[in-house]
Amino acid sequence: MRLTRPASLYRQQALAFRRPYAGVRTLDRIHTTAMARVVASPTVSASTGTDDRPTAPSLPPYTRPTSGLLSVLPASWVPYAELTRIDKPTGTYYLFFPCLFSTLMAAPMVQPAMATPGAVAGTSLLFFAGALIMRSAGCSINDLWDRNLDPMVARTRHRPLARQAITPFRGLAFTGAQLLAGLGILVQFPTSCLYYGIPSLALVATYPLMKRVTYYPQFVLGLTFSWGAIMGFPALGVDLLANNSALLAAGLLYSSNVAWTVLYDMIYAHMDIKDDAKAGIKSIALKHDAQTKSVLTGLAVVQVGLLAAAGIASGAGPAFFVGSCGGALVSLGVMIRRVNLKSVKDCWWWFVNGCWLTGGVIGIGLGADYLVQYAGR
Repeated sequence: MRLTRPASLYRQQALAFRRPYAGVRTLDRIHTTAMARVVASPTVSASTGTDDRPTAPSLPPYTRPTSGLLSVLPASWVPYAELTRIDKPTGTYYLFFPCLFSTLMAAPMVQPAMATPGAVAGTSLLFFAGALIMRSAGCSINDLWDRNLDPMVARTRHRPLARQAITPFRGLAFTGAQLLAGLGILVQFPTSCLYYGIPSLALVATYPLMKRVTYYPQFVLGLTFSWGAIMGFPALGVDLLANNSALLAAGLLYSSNVAWTVLYDMIYAHMDIKDDAKAGIKSIALKHDAQTKSVLTGLAVVQVGLLAAAGIASGAGPAFFVGSCGGALVSLGVMIRRVNLKSVKDCWWWFVNGCWLTGGVIGIGLGADYLVQYAGR
């Protein structure tokens, strides 16, 4: 028996399917090269009659890595490894440095006896493991939120979720496993660290949304990435609620790291500034494109000033003020002066190497100050 349906019903359904919905982005077509074209609601220019919708950049299709760690992994593992950014570890270092800073600053404040070098080293290694896991989890969360925006940006168009190498459900399940692994690291610290650490997940989960609603998502990233500047104190047994000097030092160190994060991520954001403008993605680089160097200079002054104030609150010695504060001022000044914000390659170089230049001198100064105090105890 042949079933028929009125032709008018087909026409109604077809029209309903084609009806535009304002403000909604969908994946229109998936090419065999796994290149997705993201479309927004139809907008036609009145003057030119052309479609003004943002589209994915016309660039080469995705190819599997042929060198480095990703090239030796099984093909089915590669998308998940890419999701964690294991081949781009700079973000892990940026997340780890605040943890290291707070651990070194807190070590001389431990009572009744100063923390031993072994305790400082062990705590720092545990923090590095946590930074490695939580940075990868943060990348997964970010990519889940941005899977429909990433195809419109040249640098991010081949991310696993953007090119649909991983489904959102699998990405979510993988993220859950990462967060459980992070919890496994967190419970290795004193119990009080749970109360300080868990609230940071709210920032991790919501940061990716900020680029949709404000030109200052880097500030929220700073609040997120700087959380470790607090964690070193309870990790070594310093009770922030019972030690006013430690609480003040932790707050100032945290604020200093927030300024640092906004600074280096403003440089990072300049790599995507053209694509971000077309895609409607907000950033401090877009908002202050013409004044970027002035903003960076102001952030550097704030960062070093707050860092010095944290040292005063913690009772730091000359090694800290000369090494950490002086070194940071010089490294930041050189970076701000020399970075070419119009060059993607140059912005990337300073983002990667600035991590070690500034983070390194701050860490060395703090470490030297701790060892001097420990030797003279």
